[in-house]
Formats: sequence, C-alpha cells, structure tokens
Amino acid sequence: MRRLTTILILATLALGLPLLAAAHDGDIDKVNGSVRVEAGQQAGDVSTVNGAVHVENGASVHKASTVNGAVDLGDKAQATELGTVNGAISLGSGSRVSGEVSAVNGSIHLDRGADVGGKLGNVNGAIVLDDAHVAGGIQTVGGDITVGANSRVEGGILVDKSSGWFHFNSHTPLVVIGPHAVVQGTLEFRREVVLKVSDSAQIGPVKGATVVKFSGANP
Repeated sequence: MRRLTTILILATLALGLPLLAAAHDGDIDKVNGSVRVEAGQQAGDVSTVNGAVHVENGASVHKASTVNGAVDLGDKAQATELGTVNGAISLGSGSRVSGEVSAVNGSIHLDRGADVGGKLGNVNGAIVLDDAHVAGGIQTVGGDITVGANSRVEGGILVDKSSGWFHFNSHTPLVVIGPHAVVQGTLEFRREVVLKVSDSAQIGPVKGATVVKFSGANP
C-alpha cells in the first residue's frame, strides 16, 4: 500500500534501531509505557513502543504513533497523522486527522463526524466508518470494510492482493457500503471479496467484484 513503508519503519523502534525525525515543540517519546495528552492540550510528535497513545478530547498533536499499542483520538481532537504497528486506531466523534491514518495488524474505527483528510488503510483488521468522512480513499489487504450509514469516502476503495510478508492471509474480506453512504472513485478488488451495497448508497465503478444489493440498515 502507498506509504506502507512509513509505517513499517516504526517497527525499527521495536528492534531498538534509531529512527530520525524532525523535532517539533512538545514532542513526547517513550519506551515501554503509554502516553497521554490531556484534554485541551497541545503536543508535537507523540510516540511510544509497547504502549498506547491517548489523545484526549479536544487535544491536538502533530503525529501520534506506536509499536505494539493502540492509538486513540478523543472527541473533537486533532492530529496531522496517526500510525501504529500491531494495534488498533480509533477516532472519536468530531475528531480530525488532516493526513494519513495507517495501521499494520490492527483495526481502525471512525466515530460519528470523524474526518480524515488523507488515505486510511491497514493490512489486517476491520475498518469501520460510522457516519464519518475519508477524503483520500480506503485501502486494505485482509481487513473487512464497513462504510456505515451516511458516511462519505473520496478516492475509492482498494483491497489489494496478499503478497510478501502477508501472503498467508486467507480471509475473504467483507465490504459493506451502508445506507445513504457515498463512495466516489473506483472500488477495486485485486483478490476475492464479498461486496454488499445498500440500495440507497452511491458508489463509483466496481472492478474485480460483484455487487450484492441489500435493503434496510444491515445486509
């Protein structure tokens, strides 16, 4: 996936290798422990190894990243970029990430009104949008995708084929486009998937899968 290399570089932290990055005011860097940015506070790059990153309600950070831990963005919190290796990412109601949200082996959940300005993607793990917005498209290899009711995605959806390190993944992804959801751009599937689309949703061209229509709240 595009910029997957950026996330994999985070794994060098877990091996004790140096990782060089530009410094920002208020950077927080920790090993073997969680990091918390308190509600309403501001920080620069926030990172840890073997721990979670919690950005509480109304707080803002430049980048939040971890290896072996979750990243949580609270309600109405803001960040430029979120990333994790072996952990989940969650965006609270009304939160905003101006750039990319990326996970390796972890789920991604966007709560009501959450907004991602860049690409959203993972390798394995469910991706769920709950009345949320993604401007840069959604990408996965082995994860299920739910574009929930009233959600909006620009840049299409790509489910890539398993290769390299992730060739072992035999799970058939389930992709659901919910009621009144909109996906602009191509929905491209380079491996077998099950694609279920609400009869009230709007989607772009579909490549590599057959659309199964459904009515009601869920397929």
